[in-house]
Amino acid sequence: MSRTDEVVEAIKAMILDGRLQAGARLPVEKDLADELGVSRGPLREGVRALVTLGILETRQGDGTYVTSLDPSRLLSSMGFFVDLHADGSAQPFHAVRRLLETESAGLAATRITPEALARAREVLDEVREILGRTPVDHEAFIATDIEFHRIVAENSGNPVLAAFVESLASRTARTRLWRGLHEEGAEERTWHEHDAIWRALEAGNAEAARIRMASHLLGVEEAMQLLPLDEE
Repeated sequence: MSRTDEVVEAIKAMILDGRLQAGARLPVEKDLADELGVSRGPLREGVRALVTLGILETRQGDGTYVTSLDPSRLLSSMGFFVDLHADGSAQPFHAVRRLLETESAGLAATRITPEALARAREVLDEVREILGRTPVDHEAFIATDIEFHRIVAENSGNPVLAAFVESLASRTARTRLWRGLHEEGAEERTWHEHDAIWRALEAGNAEAARIRMASHLLGVEEAMQLLPLDEE
């Protein structure tokens, strides 16, 4: 293990055992280096690595702090990992997305708040307006599509599940854009599928919500298989 790796593991251990809480300021560089038994070079490299991972954040002129350790922040780097597989090998990621979102829809059916349900309805109404324009603003359609899925995931009651969904769902935007441009009626079908999901949520029917979400996302996976290699 390199000295930099030792720094990373040592600071992670300090967080795990409670010596450093979320939002806590790290000791000044000299003191921390002495405590960990390393020079300032490896310490700085280790801190930079933890900043990249979303565990630490550096505030200009104010030192280095432990972040909120929110799941969405810690898992954000997974989106980059998915981007690295933005070709045929991305299929397994979208299969995982379908499994996670299917469960999040089932959980949301019994937990979604009236306010969130109303916001999801507003999003669907926005989509209807977008689809009624000529030409259709495909980018705006995708933005509202992502927002609908985000609302469902956030109301699953499980922030870790929601963070995973967020990391994976936004990465299918390119596939959805291709579908909107090349597959006639795809966006209209997507609206109807979202509407069916919303109605299952409104009824509090967890099984229906799961089935509707799974069916919807299977369509995305099938579209990926049709996506030309030079467009993936």
